[in-house]
Amino acid sequence: MTSAAFDHTGGLAALDHPGPLVMGVLNTTPDSFSDGGSFISTEVAVQRAHQMLSEGAHIIDVGGESSRPGADPVSVAEELARVIPVVEQLAGTCVISIDTAKEEVADAALDAGAHLVNDITASLEDVAAHHGAGWIAMHMLGEPRTMQDNPTYGDVVAEIHDELADAANRATNAGVQRFWLDPGIGFGKSTKHNLNLLRDLDLLTNVGPKMAIGVSRKRFIGQLHAASDGVDAVDAGDRLAGSVLCAAWAYGRGVHIVRAHDVRAPARAAALITP
Repeated sequence: MTSAAFDHTGGLAALDHPGPLVMGVLNTTPDSFSDGGSFISTEVAVQRAHQMLSEGAHIIDVGGESSRPGADPVSVAEELARVIPVVEQLAGTCVISIDTAKEEVADAALDAGAHLVNDITASLEDVAAHHGAGWIAMHMLGEPRTMQDNPTYGDVVAEIHDELADAANRATNAGVQRFWLDPGIGFGKSTKHNLNLLRDLDLLTNVGPKMAIGVSRKRFIGQLHAASDGVDAVDAGDRLAGSVLCAAWAYGRGVHIVRAHDVRAPARAAALITP
């Protein structure tokens, strides 16, 4: 149900599309929190990308290093081996994002045909500017191995507002033409922090030109599902209802891009909102 006005082969310029967009998550890792190992081979990963495109994804986000809480880092060589063959095979068929925290991987992926960098460290603006690429600057407290060890803020919304504003200034000063700001739901935030950020998205969508957000299958959604259902836990794959609800809420408050593992439902929500 992708909007007819969206051009999958239009490259970065396609993301000027005014309506809400869905970024399909493609993890080529053995240890991602929700689908680790499912798409680790290039052939299977490319097949999954085309499936997500058929379900309505506007962007394919290729990642080769897990950023789940407690995740261990991987080498540059290993990450390159996981993502570059996938990017090369998808190049020219769709808009591609490279989900990485490494300058070397971002460089190589952009050279191979990716269009934007999805950056959990909010530090790769110079790489994006050098390539004329897009940049998603995400807020994260600490780093993946320790970010959920008692995350603490004075005022989570105000603090992240200021850090996103700083990222927007750095993007502008570096010469990045298209960038998005991401509050980093689940990246160094408690369930209460996440809910406060979602509640006050209106205060954050005014920081920069556009916002992206990742809520799909996050742990806090599982906790809310579990509390509602009166059970101890809800697996990552069973968090669709809460994920789509959060996506629709974000779209309604001006968020431009939502990352999703389950593409069809948020793509339908996006299509309903698209002018």
